[in-house]
Amino acid sequence: MNITITKTASTVVREPLLKPFGFKGGYLTEVWQTVCGLQSASGRQAVGLGTQSVLWSDSSVFAGYSESAGNAIMHLMSEYALHLARNASFETPWDLLDQLLPKVLRYGKTISGHKQLRLTFALNSLVAVDNAAWMLYAQEHNTESFDALLPPEYQSVLAHRHSQVAVIPLMSYGVSLDEIQRAVNDGYFFLKVKIGSDPDHDGDPEKMLKWDMQRLTAIHQLVKDIEIPHTADGHIPYYLDANGRYDTKERLQRLLDHAQKIGMRDRILILEEPFDEHLDIEVGDLGVRIAADESAHSVKDAKTRIDMGYGAIALKPIAKTMSMSLRIAKLAADKHIPCFCADLTVIPILVDWNKAVAARLPGLPGMKIGLMETNGHQNYTNWETMRRYHPCYGAKWMETRQGLFHLDDEFFRISGGIFRMPGHYRKLLAL
Repeated sequence: MNITITKTASTVVREPLLKPFGFKGGYLTEVWQTVCGLQSASGRQAVGLGTQSVLWSDSSVFAGYSESAGNAIMHLMSEYALHLARNASFETPWDLLDQLLPKVLRYGKTISGHKQLRLTFALNSLVAVDNAAWMLYAQEHNTESFDALLPPEYQSVLAHRHSQVAVIPLMSYGVSLDEIQRAVNDGYFFLKVKIGSDPDHDGDPEKMLKWDMQRLTAIHQLVKDIEIPHTADGHIPYYLDANGRYDTKERLQRLLDHAQKIGMRDRILILEEPFDEHLDIEVGDLGVRIAADESAHSVKDAKTRIDMGYGAIALKPIAKTMSMSLRIAKLAADKHIPCFCADLTVIPILVDWNKAVAARLPGLPGMKIGLMETNGHQNYTNWETMRRYHPCYGAKWMETRQGLFHLDDEFFRISGGIFRMPGHYRKLLAL
């Protein structure tokens, strides 16, 4: 079935954060949300949402422009994608992504002046467009079932049905030990810790390493004796995210040796993106599971990472598009590499776009249940207001209880509401 797009529209919503949000050596103060609308020749309409992250997707753009200018560049790329999509036809969302991605990337290189603009920056700009394409695709096939829309080759990749999914909160640079303690007291038990801080803003890697060692010591001392039922060893697991901040394998090994010394190393289930993607460093002998995130832009890049010894892939349907993420998930499954869903500090509706995938993936080794990261509740000023914009607001599977999402048959039947019209955002569009 060919779907022809006859009309498009977009806008942006700037959501403030409770406090500056630190990672990759930088800090965000607000997050732009792109709202895209598509209308097909049949008259059906769809609205897609996307959370922008310039710092995550290409830190060189973030460093080269003001925060608002970097966001404006990405939003212009979304607008350009909609310009290209007008009067385009597609059979599946994958087809539309293939039409748009190379052209949007070239456009982004031109307007940013960054000839090496990362593919993930272009993918991030396309999330709202891709989500709208998936919603339109579901409408044209008269279904709310994510499973029904998946081709046979993807169904086995996403065949699990987790009734419980662990919620991974994010402990960025500025999160205090008291805040971590409160999160654990509230039932959160899988801690994602940002490492790679630049404490004196001078780019000194030795100061970074010292800061990271002190941070790991403080956090491990705080939670090391807590027992939980959801992991194989009964202890709180750690997920360290370096965002490419380490420059050498030797320096990272020193951090891991420190983790071993304090009794933390065996509880590190994931160490994500330790090195810049341009560094050709084998990681299979580091003794912990190294995960690829922003360096796994595409299927080709993900394969390269797997060949370099990476033992997990962080899927980001909410940051690299659902279409590209599913392709990467299939490759990983074929290579017997586990995947999990990581966040981009997305708004509540997009949490369920991630959850639709996380609930269907096999469990990560060491975990007895599914898992996914979501940290918007920790960071957005208007989180509770935005929750009310969810088309399934009030559903029990939206709630976090004791660090878990509890998913029922209704969640799977309607795909977490991701294909339902988000009324609040629809009203913002001239569609």
